[in-house]
Amino acid sequence: TPDAPGRLGLPRRRGRPPTLSVYVGRRFILAVLGMQGGLTLIGALFDFLGLLRQASDKPQAGLGLLAEMEVLRVPWLAMQILPFAVLLGGIYAFWRLTRSSELVVARASGISAWQFLTFPVIFATLLGAFATMAVSPVSALMYARAESMHRQYLSVGAGRLSLRGGQLWLRQTDLAGLPHGAKPPASGGNGSASSRLGTVAILHASNVQLKGKVLTTGRMTVLRLSPETTLEQRIEAQSAKLESGGWQLHQVALLEPDAAPRHETGLWFPSDLTVRRVQESFASPNALSVWALPGFIRLLARAGFSTTRHELAFQTLLALPLLCATMSLVAAGFSMRPARRGGAGRMIGGGVACGFALFMLSEIAAQFGKSGVVPVTLAAWAPAAAGLLFALSLLLHLEDG
Repeated sequence: TPDAPGRLGLPRRRGRPPTLSVYVGRRFILAVLGMQGGLTLIGALFDFLGLLRQASDKPQAGLGLLAEMEVLRVPWLAMQILPFAVLLGGIYAFWRLTRSSELVVARASGISAWQFLTFPVIFATLLGAFATMAVSPVSALMYARAESMHRQYLSVGAGRLSLRGGQLWLRQTDLAGLPHGAKPPASGGNGSASSRLGTVAILHASNVQLKGKVLTTGRMTVLRLSPETTLEQRIEAQSAKLESGGWQLHQVALLEPDAAPRHETGLWFPSDLTVRRVQESFASPNALSVWALPGFIRLLARAGFSTTRHELAFQTLLALPLLCATMSLVAAGFSMRPARRGGAGRMIGGGVACGFALFMLSEIAAQFGKSGVVPVTLAAWAPAAAGLLFALSLLLHLEDG
């Protein structure tokens, strides 16, 4: 106790640093950081192999480019691994201390497990908070760059799409604009539309709004480029509406080089863009930091788009410190049993199984949250809270059971 006699028979002062807890915390820190580095390296290796498979039929994606993409993804990968690094690193650190009888002697001398676990739990919480507040912005910036490179060099499908700040940018294969109410010509047909296959169209629209399943925009500009990127035509529309198979443009002005402007009340511009693809093309939650997510969520809400994915990502980042603290307590509960009560393999297996169970619970809760079955806040915080209750019960049984 704080008032117990010291080495010279004098009472110890209250508030003296808990030496044992600091020592245990130092061992815990080194084990967690080592485990974090090792697991991140292994995860990055497997992720890089996945990129190599994707690039097997894409000669434009060289080895250097893939390596750059993987380096950009490492901070995001490290954040995903962090809770499991805390769990496995904690299991290793506490097992070593128990195996050397250090924790056994400490507990036999009357020191409670709650006392020497203070610093490990505080460190795990601070590590999670640091990842949320400091690593998250760096991770988001680098992941956004990696995602952009992946779309450019490895993705297969329609043109590139970006939707930020209520403005839409789209690059697609150009099919010629047709008169109001007309539909795209059949493949192989004759006419101006088929002669323009292979050219490129770049669309920019402002004030994008989604009401129900109807997507409308304010002013839209379409730049139609030749394969040599020469501007062939510019289309200005006061408003546009996305329909099946393309855009219906209203109050259109058509501008061409060396020609007088032409005006149309309506123009059909073919596109394979869909409302669902627009929704899915918003900035990935992984590409937004904890500081940027609230503003982006408000922007989505004003535009009428679903905010569920981004709200879930935001709450998950906020819950990361609690999850890391939970993992440190779970690690202590699985690794502080004396060796006579079970082997190291059984202990490590139990800890890994518990971590896997928490991961599955997190994934299931996230799916429920995305589908709207449960509130997003509950989906993000419930796994960490459930793990914390389990860890506390495990430690209470170990300490008092």
